Amino acid sequence: MTGSLLGAAAPGFERPLEVLEACHGRIAKQCDTLEKILAHLPAHGADAQAQQAARAVLAYFDTAAVHHHDDEERNLFPLLERAGAPGACDLVETLTLEHDELALLWWRLSPALRQLGAGAANALDAALARRFIALNRSHLEFENTHVLPLARQALGAADVERLGRAMAARRGVPFAGRP
Repeated sequence: MTGSLLGAAAPGFERPLEVLEACHGRIAKQCDTLEKILAHLPAHGADAQAQQAARAVLAYFDTAAVHHHDDEERNLFPLLERAGAPGACDLVETLTLEHDELALLWWRLSPALRQLGAGAANALDAALARRFIALNRSHLEFENTHVLPLARQALGAADVERLGRAMAARRGVPFAGRP
C-alpha cells in the first residue's frame, strides 16, 4: 500500500505553491466548522462539541492563517511583482486589502469564539461570522483560480525555492530542498 491511512501527505515547503493551496483547503474547512457552530448553537448552546469546535477554529485562524497571509504578503506577492506578472500590482493591492478586512473581521469575531471555547458564551454574532466566512470563501476562490496559476506561470525555480525557504523559516522548520 502506497497511500497513508490518514490520507494524502501534506506537501512540503519545497513545493510552496502547493502548500498555499493546501492551506486554502484548511481555511475552507475551518469556515465549514464555523458554519456548523452557528447551526449548532441555537439548539445546543456552548456544549462540549461547540467549545471544542470554537477552540479548533481559534487555533487555526490565530496561527496558521496569520502565517499564510504573511507568506503571501511578504513573499509571494513581492515575487509576483518583481517577476512582472501581468496584473500583479492590481492583484496584490486588492488581495492585501482583503487580508486587512479579514483580519479586522477576525479581530471582531475571535473574542466571542474565545468565550464560546471556554463555555462562557452561548452565541456568536451570526451576521459577522457569515461575513467572515463569505469573504474568506470568495478570497480563496480568487486566489486558487487566478493568483496560484499566475504564480505557477510567472515564477522561476529560484523564486519558488526562495518562497519555500521563507515559508519554512517563518514556521521554524528546516527546508528540505527541491522535490
